[in-house]
Amino acid sequence: MTKEVDILLIGGGIMSATLGVLLRKLMPEAKITICERLEKVAAESSDCWNNAGTGHSAFCELNYTPLREDGSVDITKALRIAEQFEVSKQLWTYLKENDHLPKSEAFINDIPHMSFVWGQDNVNFLNTRYNEMIKQPIFDAMQYTTDHRKITDWVPLMMNGRIHEHPIAVTHMDIGTDVNFGAITRSMIKSLEQSDNVELYLGHEVKDLTKQKDGKWYVDIVDRNTHEDKDLICDYVFIGAGGGSLTLLEHSDIEEGRGYGGFPVSGYFLACDNEDVVMQHEAKVYGKAAVGSPPMSVPHLDTRWINGKRSLLFGPYAGFSTKFLKQGSYLDLFLSIEMHNVWPMLSAGIDNIPLTKYLIDQVMQSPEERFESLQAYYPEARYEDWDLKIAGQRVQIIKKDKDGKGKLQFGTEIVSAADGRLAALLGASPGASTSVSIMLNVLERMFPDQLKTTEWQSKLKEMIPSYGESLVFNKELCHATRDRTSAVLKLDN
Repeated sequence: MTKEVDILLIGGGIMSATLGVLLRKLMPEAKITICERLEKVAAESSDCWNNAGTGHSAFCELNYTPLREDGSVDITKALRIAEQFEVSKQLWTYLKENDHLPKSEAFINDIPHMSFVWGQDNVNFLNTRYNEMIKQPIFDAMQYTTDHRKITDWVPLMMNGRIHEHPIAVTHMDIGTDVNFGAITRSMIKSLEQSDNVELYLGHEVKDLTKQKDGKWYVDIVDRNTHEDKDLICDYVFIGAGGGSLTLLEHSDIEEGRGYGGFPVSGYFLACDNEDVVMQHEAKVYGKAAVGSPPMSVPHLDTRWINGKRSLLFGPYAGFSTKFLKQGSYLDLFLSIEMHNVWPMLSAGIDNIPLTKYLIDQVMQSPEERFESLQAYYPEARYEDWDLKIAGQRVQIIKKDKDGKGKLQFGTEIVSAADGRLAALLGASPGASTSVSIMLNVLERMFPDQLKTTEWQSKLKEMIPSYGESLVFNKELCHATRDRTSAVLKLDN
């Protein structure tokens, strides 16, 4: 039998959950179906072990503030990401105030965000970055120091046993956070399920999408347990399936999706559960990425709360797998290659030989070599305290440029059909942290006319009070917004 629905959300992660709660508020009568291929939601990229959980707000991630050729630091991307995370916190605040997120479970916690560098060139860079960022209201609480005593007060674990032969510099933001995106996702989808107009299919996989003459989408869905078909006819389709989005975009055969390819990158973390060690470090500390490494490989020593337990993680160590999903198939990469993207993918590979070499080196690393990397951040680390954990799978975007060649891109990108009836989200970090802003962009693509109405504008302002205004340039609004979200989300800093 074929069932008709208004909106199909493919993927049971943070993106579909966020879009779902926005649409339920904006279109309460719409029939929404969420389709997840696994037996539970938030089990892939949104899961706490598969997601860095940093609450990316550009306080400490040095790859968001590249050095220009003239020696200045470009903070444009950092400003955008910091504002987008504040937007995410506003929606979570609204959901918590309206009992759509648990009042008891701490899905977001205070944790300082720090950048830690050594060597004179890196110290100069961090100082230049700090002087540029501190001018902006959204970063005006940032501290900077080269004083070893103060750094030891902040991160004793990283300073004890360190040989101070190189200058060290640190920036510190007290208002950083650690976020369990899996917990947020599960809560949002649970609240959606309580609506009469929302249906959740778990263990169901979308196999094909075909656009009909009337503009609607015929979607072939298969129950992975019973192999039963459950076909849908949908007015609108959103593909938010993480690494699986590229394959589904290709199945849709929309013109706008041609030329896109994907490059999968896996990752590993070293994890410590020894409480004597864990309790000595309370910060998320990011360093500088190795030359030739992808931005998602910036090393960091992180305090994390995973399933209610405090842990310490270091990494990531990059790996390579031909899977597009952690629980995917080793054939994913090969099956994604088609005539429209074979040259973009080959040319992107030729242009990114240093990245390929970096990944090979990472894959070939011995356990002892991985541990040496940890000791650069935690000199007195003991080998027996750390276990290797497999992190999530990410698919970096390869996009055809105007010359027909492929360019490897980092971040996220929305690809939508000309009529707005289908949109897909491709890419990786900092996706989860900026999910609300990304989904607002999806709404602009899929429902441009409705978004202009007074009704929708009013509802969006209710959920996101700063909607339509800048938190970057309006200091009073920025601080007032942070005060409000911190009070509701119980963020003491």
